[in-house]
Amino acid sequence: MSVATPRQVVTQLLHLTATGPREEMADLFAEDAVFEFPFLPPGMPQEEQNRATFRTHLKVGALIQRFESVDNVEIRETTDPDVVVLEYRLHSRVTATGKQFTHQIIMVARVRDGLITWSRNYSNPLDSVIAFDMVDDLLAGPARR
Repeated sequence: MSVATPRQVVTQLLHLTATGPREEMADLFAEDAVFEFPFLPPGMPQEEQNRATFRTHLKVGALIQRFESVDNVEIRETTDPDVVVLEYRLHSRVTATGKQFTHQIIMVARVRDGLITWSRNYSNPLDSVIAFDMVDDLLAGPARR
């Protein structure tokens, strides 16, 4: 049995993402995977550790938003055969209000033995802040929440 290539793994992740968030997405990550989110608003965790935490993140995410599609996909291989860069646009809907919004995402992923071991995800956090009507909370700062 051959191990999936990094490109195949992230392609499968995008396929699952297009109709997510889905718990099956977590199955593409190693048990000790590290997830970095350097552009999240102040007061939010910039890093998550392990597949179990990510699975919980996906469960909670499925309650508040639905991913409807992924497009404008570019997958770039790098000089490191384990690392790929994904660029894509994720179309989502806020569950409570039905409001649609779009994230432009760049993800850098390291894949070993057919599983993602590390990812760094870049997107504009204001997309979600606006969609979830949290602008006042953001302006108030973390101390007032």
